[in-house]
Amino acid sequence: MADRKEAGAKAGEGPASSQPTLDETDGEAPGRKSALGYTRPRTYEELRAVLASGTVHFPKRLRQVAIFLWQHPDDVALGTIVQVAEQAGVQPSTLVRFAKTFGFAGFSDLQGLFKDHVKGSWPEARGRAEPSPKAETRAELHFLGGIVAAARASLDRIGESFDVASFEAMIDVLAGADLIYLVGSKRAFPVTAYLSLTLSQQGVRNVLVDNVGSTAFDQIGCIGRGDALLAVSFSPYNSITPDLVAVAHEREAQIVTITDSTFSPLIPLSRRWIEVIESDFAGFRSLAASLSVGMALVHGVAARRSAGRRQGG
Repeated sequence: MADRKEAGAKAGEGPASSQPTLDETDGEAPGRKSALGYTRPRTYEELRAVLASGTVHFPKRLRQVAIFLWQHPDDVALGTIVQVAEQAGVQPSTLVRFAKTFGFAGFSDLQGLFKDHVKGSWPEARGRAEPSPKAETRAELHFLGGIVAAARASLDRIGESFDVASFEAMIDVLAGADLIYLVGSKRAFPVTAYLSLTLSQQGVRNVLVDNVGSTAFDQIGCIGRGDALLAVSFSPYNSITPDLVAVAHEREAQIVTITDSTFSPLIPLSRRWIEVIESDFAGFRSLAASLSVGMALVHGVAARRSAGRRQGG
């Protein structure tokens, strides 16, 4: 979405001066301080602002919880602690620990913020990646209905929280580049592969860093100041992509990113970024929203360059 500085400016509170210990005491005072030094968030938006500030540094498991809560507020609002823990890949006690880190008495206390939030978008919450009863007559249709619902939820989310300013800035960066590099690994690779194809079809020079033969660092070896890199990366961010982006950053290339949370390691290296959160069903995660945003970027780059040629001619 916004760049790193803008994300930090959205936070409603200042950072703690040192790494605190977890607050294990209960209490319901409205102004109660969390273990991180912040006043306990009163709304879902305040919690997101603190997480987006870049000032909170979690241990591995709490970071895993933070990413899940960031990406799946409806699941957090409507699930039991056992269900949420299973989906997040942690123990229920880790959810309690996370809640107490922010000054809440426990997970149910924290969950109240998410319940209040989804009331404003109840149709989405009710329709999240669940097939209709009619689609359950056969196992294949049940699965297809779930996948379609997940894709629809992903696309609907774009319409609710799309950062137009960052999107336009990303088009400017890519349209002004001498050469565009596209980097995406594992689940993100189909997105970058298709965007590379569509850029080529529009006459836009680009390099798809596909890492064939483990040559990714060689493929990116000639990137320089006049070039741009479009990175696509999804949690848990354990691919080669962050290392490749770091190389491009060191060589002063302009970096723009499509990612799925403020915890992405690419954000500090990116000039601009857009958050795209994909829903999933039965362990299969949609790419519909990422491809849609990517195709819109390609269209914008081609249009911007075409307009520039007309003005220059």
